[in-house]
Formats: sequence, structure tokens, C-alpha cells
Amino acid sequence: MPDERLLREEVAAAARGLRARGLTAGKSGNVSARLGDGFLVTPSGVAYDVLSADHLVRIDAAGTPAPGSLVPSSEWQLHRELYRARPEIQAIVHAHPRHSTALACARREIPAFHYMVAIAGGRSIRCAPYATFGSLELAKNAVEALRDRTACLLANHGSLALAQRPLKALDLIEEIEWLAAQYIAALQVGPVTILWDAEMDKVIERFKTYGQQREKVERPA
Repeated sequence: MPDERLLREEVAAAARGLRARGLTAGKSGNVSARLGDGFLVTPSGVAYDVLSADHLVRIDAAGTPAPGSLVPSSEWQLHRELYRARPEIQAIVHAHPRHSTALACARREIPAFHYMVAIAGGRSIRCAPYATFGSLELAKNAVEALRDRTACLLANHGSLALAQRPLKALDLIEEIEWLAAQYIAALQVGPVTILWDAEMDKVIERFKTYGQQREKVERPA
């Protein structure tokens, strides 16, 4: 099990990063990290500029917050169902970025207009069907949209990213927002050429060994 204090600090840093990177407004969005058979999640209605590691809510496998905790994010079921369905995933970030949310409100996925769409693990970034925020139905829709993927849009809602660490999930949701903005811009120019399946499959395979594969890369002396 990871050190809880360090994990709390990283979840809080990722949550504050949502505002710092312009990925959400007000108090919307939430961040979590798996901890044992449960998870840590950001609380409901606490402003990001005052959010600290101590504000995070620890929830057990049954969905029960630790005694004395703040009220957890209204989307805690979303996080719980994703951890249940995806045992390899350790962190989740959900937000309402401007361009991703615009596409989600149009109920449009992000197709393979650019090879970087493969960063989410597939040929497209799906848009999950609409369901009321905080509901189990929304959680189940997200689980399906994230099948073989690490990011998706949520219809009339926002976007969602999965990773091994909270800050990695934050990076991914930011990347999805850039792709959403680029796709909207391309649509304004005219018809968009979509990359063919065989090419995207090649890109997906190359991404498996792309970049620095170690969590920490030592600086040269």
C-alpha cells in the first residue's frame, strides 16, 4: 500500500492543478486515488485554493466514508465503480474543461483526427451517454465508455481520465482538453480527415514504448 500521507498530498496537488491549468471553474471536478481496498477522494464544495491533504475523504470498499470526514464528492460512486471495474488503475481525475465539455454537450466523441487521440488507448475518445451527476447510472455509463480506454467524455457534463498516479491523470485530462480544442478548430476550417484504423493501431502500439518508461528519470551528472 502506498504511503497515505504522500498520496494525500499528490491528490490535493492534482486537484489544485485543475484550477491552475484552467481545466475547471469554481469548485467543479474531483480527484481520487486508490488506497488499499478503498480510495481517497476530494470533498464536496471545498474551494481548490484552500484544499489541503487533510480535507480528502477516505472511502472504504463498501462506500462508507471514514468517521469524522467531510462530505465526499458527489461523484464518489463514479470513482468507486471505476476502481472496481479497472483494478489496474490507481488514480482518477474528473473535470469540466471548456472544449471537452462543449463536445460532450454536443454528444460527440473525439475521432482519430490526430494521432495523439491514441494517448487514451484507442482509435477514439468516446462520449458516455448522459445520466444525472452523482448517480450510479452515470458511473456505469463511464465504465462502459472507458472500456479499453483511459479517458472519455461524459455527455452534457465533462471529461474523465484514468492513470497510475493523480498527477499523471491530471496530465492526461489536460491532453484531452487540447485535443478537444484542436478538433473543434479543425471542424471550423472544414471537413476533417480521420486517420484510418490500421494507422491508429500502429500508433497505439508505438505508444506502448513511447517516451520515458520509468516513473522517475535520473538527471545526468
